[in-house]
Amino acid sequence: MHTRQHPKSLKSTNFQFDNQTAFYKGKVRDVYTIGNEMLVMVASDRISAFDVVLPEGIPYKGQVLNQTATHFLKATSDIVPNWLIGVPAANVAVGHICEPFKVEMVIRGYVAGHAGREYQLGKRTLCGVNMSEGLKENDRFPEPIITPTTKASEGHDEDISREEILAQGIVSEADYLVLEDYTRKLFARGTEMAASRGLILVDTKYEFGKTASGEILLIDEIHTPDSSRFFYAEGYAERQANGEIQKQLSKEFVRQWLIANGFQGKDGQVVPAMDAAWIEEISNRYIELYEQVTGLKFQPEPYASNSEDIFSATQEFLNQRA
Repeated sequence: MHTRQHPKSLKSTNFQFDNQTAFYKGKVRDVYTIGNEMLVMVASDRISAFDVVLPEGIPYKGQVLNQTATHFLKATSDIVPNWLIGVPAANVAVGHICEPFKVEMVIRGYVAGHAGREYQLGKRTLCGVNMSEGLKENDRFPEPIITPTTKASEGHDEDISREEILAQGIVSEADYLVLEDYTRKLFARGTEMAASRGLILVDTKYEFGKTASGEILLIDEIHTPDSSRFFYAEGYAERQANGEIQKQLSKEFVRQWLIANGFQGKDGQVVPAMDAAWIEEISNRYIELYEQVTGLKFQPEPYASNSEDIFSATQEFLNQRA
């Protein structure tokens, strides 16, 4: 585990870039529209679970998210085009403007997380996709299944089937076929890359958008601890055979802590207090995941106490693109 003097976390930004035309605050990212060409996406240190933004920030989380996503965007650009133009700061990505599809493409290789919870309730269909009988939690599906969700601007994303997406006209059939194809290709590449690091890519989600010229691009994040779940490959089979909990890398440990403290994002529930030791534990776990998944050494950038550095580096990058 890492021990270091953590800076204060970057919980929000309030920049005004040249030629800025819009601003959007997501659960984790602050998104700035520049003219009609580019987006600036700042990965804050906010953390969300059960579609609720928790009150405390997690130092270095934004840097981990942005650098993990950048690593995998570059590693998959030969099979799926993506939105990324450049990374002017450790927690900032600049990319092409797209019209996002209003679905998230979730793909699952294992009976884990949401799928595991639904399966334990006796459900054998998820998002219109059948799940085989006789499986137990964290078993591998015979083949990966795609279980989309609606992309809510506020509140909870909802499970939805391919048939409902097409029937409601949320995505055209021609575009949806591309989204499915890209999702399977990305998951296959991610699975290969995870295996090379001694990991199993359990499940993940991808988001896509369409440019003004009609090209479909992978957008946002990819294979990060916020969007993906990884198991350690070593000992996986033995743990399954013995009915033991799998050793994993994801933010599921945050969800489990919240559940244990009586919070699942439901009406009337109160977010439990997060003390300094727990915040540092989460930060360290994110850093561990970055290093394990990418094979790169994490280089902390103490930007959080000086957001002016983020602004100036990003503005300089935008000036060079102008």
